[in-house]
Amino acid sequence: MQFEAHVEPLEGKLPRAEFRWDPETDILSVICPASGGGKGMTGTVDLEGADGAFVVVDVADGTFRGLDVVNWPDDVPTVDGLAPPTASDTGRLRFPARRSQPGVAAVEVDTALVIEKNPAESVFHIRVGRTRAARPVRIAEQVVVEVDRQHRVAGFWLVDVPPFPNVESGA
Repeated sequence: MQFEAHVEPLEGKLPRAEFRWDPETDILSVICPASGGGKGMTGTVDLEGADGAFVVVDVADGTFRGLDVVNWPDDVPTVDGLAPPTASDTGRLRFPARRSQPGVAAVEVDTALVIEKNPAESVFHIRVGRTRAARPVRIAEQVVVEVDRQHRVAGFWLVDVPPFPNVESGA
């Protein structure tokens, strides 16, 4: 299953995402500052892969605000040369409101979900659904979203991800 999203022109400058690793759960969180208000869902879109991995997309007033990658870095395959596509367009990612479900705060989507990283663990690629042609759009300085021709999210690229905190060195 896929979920619909639209890229709208960005008003103002591109936001800078903030990355946070939770050393207890190994969850990588990406927080994107607001880039204009709107109408639409406020809540989460939960993408669940068949292997138990999932990504939680945070949405406020119909606009992408961040995501949590719930898959441990040691379990994420490493791909030499993994690099994000060149995104010549910038925008903000919007999730349209569904008139039939105005009070829904969470949507769960079962889909093929593939997460890969580069050897330095500074670039992560999250593929949503099957591999298909998609347009890359930069929605934050360190976040690129891939949207296909049917306005469905095909993937996310996270770049300049900080290293996972070394919790053993503080012990």
